[in-house]
Amino acid sequence: MASVALALAVAVGGSGCTLVTYQATTEKYDASDGVRASVGDLEVRNLLIVKDDDGQDANVVFTVSNHGDTDADLEVGLVAGESESVEVPAGGQVVLGVEEEPLLLTGVRAAPGGLAELFLATDGAEGVEVQVPVLDGRLPEYRHLLP
Repeated sequence: MASVALALAVAVGGSGCTLVTYQATTEKYDASDGVRASVGDLEVRNLLIVKDDDGQDANVVFTVSNHGDTDADLEVGLVAGESESVEVPAGGQVVLGVEEEPLLLTGVRAAPGGLAELFLATDGAEGVEVQVPVLDGRLPEYRHLLP
């Protein structure tokens, strides 16, 4: 009887060990080089900037999804500088920064390895400022994204 009680105590004690253990899978994080942001019905994912060697031009790379019922315009720009507008169809998705759809900005001061501050806005929603990683073409997987 004592051995059964001991076995039961070990089983109950051992099965509860994850009760207070940190669960990394419950944390939301960006599992890529880019960051994410939400503005209104628009979800921006894998947002990053790729700069050329002379540092003048920058390609803003991201995917944006529209979860709303109407088309939306996403305004993407430097906090203190120029901006570009992107039309995102209702229920649709747009990928920007690749060969077919570059989104170029000038005046990005952050060096590769640093963070640039972008502003994202859309009609009917409060805009957001996002710290965006700046990369260059040193890694082969980003060379085709150079402006």
